[in-house]
Amino acid sequence: MTIKRIDPDTRWSEAVVYNDTIYYTSVPEKLDGDITEQTADTLAAIDILLHRLGSDKSKILDATIFLADKADFTGMNAAWDAWVVAGSAPVRCTVQAALMNPKYKVEIKIIAAL
Repeated sequence: MTIKRIDPDTRWSEAVVYNDTIYYTSVPEKLDGDITEQTADTLAAIDILLHRLGSDKSKILDATIFLADKADFTGMNAAWDAWVVAGSAPVRCTVQAALMNPKYKVEIKIIAAL
């Protein structure tokens, strides 16, 4: 089976596709918003990448959400709940983590089917 690296760079690839499965991590581009805005921005980037590869959010199998501050859990969930496809919610976990860019409030890693 072939590993397809999407927009590979020296340190990472934008996404990786293997065995009809997409691996992708998304971060917000708009860093001045609150947690709900940053989460919505991050989820929009997931939509764009999945569409580009011929998939969509209903095919997400697993999501790991990293929050810089656990107090942002409710605000993150507000954006998530408005976005996730009813009846197609993936397995999900949320953890608090010290994110590498101090302006990031959220980072989301997904695994999705093509």
